[in-house]
Amino acid sequence: MSIRRRIFLGIILLFSFGFFLLIDFIADDIELRYRESTEEPLVDTARVLASIAATAATDNSINTALFRDTFSSVQSQTFSAQIFGLLKHNVDLHVYITDRTGKVIFDSSHGLDEGKDYSQWRDVHLTLRGEYGARTSDIGGDEQKKMIYVAAPILRENDLIGVLSVGKPTHSSNQFALAAQNKLIIAGTIACLGFIGIGLLLGVWVTHPIEKLTDYVKAVRDGKRVKRPVLGSNEMEELGIAFEQMRDALNGKNYVENYVQTLTHEIKSPVSAIRGAVELLEEDLPPKQKQTLLQNVHLESDRISQIVDNLLLLSSLESRKFITAQDPIDVDNMLSKIKNSLTSLLLINNIQLIIQASTHCQILGDSNLIYQALINVIQNAIDFSPPGASIYIKVSSNHLGTEFQINDAGSGIPDYALDRIFERFYSLKRPGNGHKSSGLGLSLVREIMLLHQGTITVKNQPKHGAVASLFFPSSKMTR
Repeated sequence: MSIRRRIFLGIILLFSFGFFLLIDFIADDIELRYRESTEEPLVDTARVLASIAATAATDNSINTALFRDTFSSVQSQTFSAQIFGLLKHNVDLHVYITDRTGKVIFDSSHGLDEGKDYSQWRDVHLTLRGEYGARTSDIGGDEQKKMIYVAAPILRENDLIGVLSVGKPTHSSNQFALAAQNKLIIAGTIACLGFIGIGLLLGVWVTHPIEKLTDYVKAVRDGKRVKRPVLGSNEMEELGIAFEQMRDALNGKNYVENYVQTLTHEIKSPVSAIRGAVELLEEDLPPKQKQTLLQNVHLESDRISQIVDNLLLLSSLESRKFITAQDPIDVDNMLSKIKNSLTSLLLINNIQLIIQASTHCQILGDSNLIYQALINVIQNAIDFSPPGASIYIKVSSNHLGTEFQINDAGSGIPDYALDRIFERFYSLKRPGNGHKSSGLGLSLVREIMLLHQGTITVKNQPKHGAVASLFFPSSKMTR
């Protein structure tokens, strides 16, 4: 699993779990607070009604008729009160009065429980003992429906003559609590999604430099010429610089060791040939044989010079990270110059060079390097084509880039050599004279294409010959 996914998943789990606990805790607390807000005004109501009962009492006898008439009048009235989201049509207070023994002498529910002993009910029992009395009871045995009762003593000249209890159902406060809980859940969900979104952005912000650095390291591993990405002024930038320095250090060590070995190996053969020729020239030989030996010395010297020059150029290309000169190059003009420069070679080998460019196009890059890449590939095609053959150069261009295809008419590439043709110093014998080249031509072409963010492929054609494809992408100006 990627780091970004781990961060994102961790944030989702963390915030989801945290918000669930928070919302669950607050939702339960909201219901409790609404019950408390219901109980508090009941205390005032019970105290007021108890004082009225005490005032209306005669000879320590509570005037229950007053309460019967009052509640009968209230219960017969119709009204409509819109309290935010609650529409109220009736008074739902439940009031009952007990004497000093706890016997019910008045019940606002049409006298339903009058005569019953409430002395053991918590609200009545505690009030008779001089304490604060309150209770919560289920309505009709339904645990979801509650009734809160608060009792107050009926005192006449500091003498307890009864208890008045006021009850209020919680369904109204439950509606308010439910509405608040729903709003809390909606707000919490939106906030949670917002935090998750921020977490996602944070994950992208944290992992994007890592992904850029990973792509850079992979490109270096694959031998591509890419510039180190800009990662900002932070630890990731320092890490990127450290990677680049490590790459340069490793490349430098491997480069020196590899080139010393290959140069020594390749020069050993022509040096031996020159030494042998010089030793023979010290002897008394016929002029014709001496001339042959001198030609061999010149040939092997030229070979050494070509190897050194190509190695120096290849070394320069491999040490470069990007193109320094990028100019618009007219493809038609460049191909025309290449054809002119190869005129004598084409005539000597009796080969015809045919250019097929579908549209006039331009590419951006180092004109000298691109010229050298194309002429190297075309010279290879000439070397491996029989006399009288034709070499076709096809150019196609679209929004993705420009492709050059060089088709020769030779015998093709042997299967054992297909995977090695880009190796330094690897060369096949030319069909005409059996000679080998320095084996650095296609290595140079590959390095030039890498510097231009392009690709080169060489493969056999279905019938005969080989085709080399050089592709320059439209985005190759990117450093």
